[in-house]
Amino acid sequence: MAPREPFLSPGCVLCHQGAKMVLFVTGRCHRTCWYCPLSRERKGLDVVFANDRRVTSPSDIIREAENMSALGTGVTGGEPLLVLDRVVEYCTLLKEHFGPDHQIHLYTGLAPDESMLGRLQGLVDEIRLHPPHESWPRILETNYARSAALARRMGFTIGIEVPSLPGLGALAAALPLLDFLNINELEWGETCAAAMRERGLEPEDGLHNAVKGARQWVEELPADPKVHLCSSVFKDSVQLRERLKRIAANTARPFEEVTDDGTVVYGVLEPAGSLDGFLDGLDGDDYEICEGRVETAWWVLADHAALVPGRKYVVERYPNGGMVVEVTPL
Repeated sequence: MAPREPFLSPGCVLCHQGAKMVLFVTGRCHRTCWYCPLSRERKGLDVVFANDRRVTSPSDIIREAENMSALGTGVTGGEPLLVLDRVVEYCTLLKEHFGPDHQIHLYTGLAPDESMLGRLQGLVDEIRLHPPHESWPRILETNYARSAALARRMGFTIGIEVPSLPGLGALAAALPLLDFLNINELEWGETCAAAMRERGLEPEDGLHNAVKGARQWVEELPADPKVHLCSSVFKDSVQLRERLKRIAANTARPFEEVTDDGTVVYGVLEPAGSLDGFLDGLDGDDYEICEGRVETAWWVLADHAALVPGRKYVVERYPNGGMVVEVTPL
């Protein structure tokens, strides 16, 4: 018999396309996992982010989803179920605005009971349980197993999603209860670096966040189509890039060049004199004046660099006013 094709959850399929908005609903958490990679601006704080944008009102969530033409949303934290009312509010907002086909998955380190699951029905399509590392050897005796079975009966797509750590093989016992078992390659982070060093771990290389040797622990699991490894490289070079490209397609200004990585490139002039003659040859869509700076196509600025007094440079950044990647003087 030919082996069955690997199963990717509906949420993972959309993540592969970069079509999932990441909705971080709180940095609060009831656990203190030593491997938690959350940044200092989120860890332990009751803050909300849509992708990398701080949310101050529910309308910010819709705006960010529209900016990337999101087909779904991943709800994460911290521990989302510590703010269950907020999760219900935001998921209701998304479903009402984009329709029932807007696919929503939720990560949780809790084992939601029937009451919690009942509040999520019709709003969350897929639940990803994160049982603590110490519970893996007795996973079938835990509330996570009972929650998985219950969620499945209630119509949720259900899985376990954990980082690659020693002892993964024990989770194979739960596979009959699950639709999928996702393993995230263990990643180095600024807030968990000390804990990783204490355990003799180190980064794979200087380019990626993967922890050296983390993949070998995945080999403890059987070659089951429900088991899927999400590598650090995939998250950085495929998932994030595809999401940025979707955002750039909707938000890039006419004079910005969109790269294959989904970043945008444009030129900046900080004038030291008159702009007479420079702006005259440009249409209104060819430039923008921001706090005294002229932002325009980088090649336009490069062609006129010798004729225009002032500081001139090329900026590459994430789209829609995101993080600056590189600044190159002209």
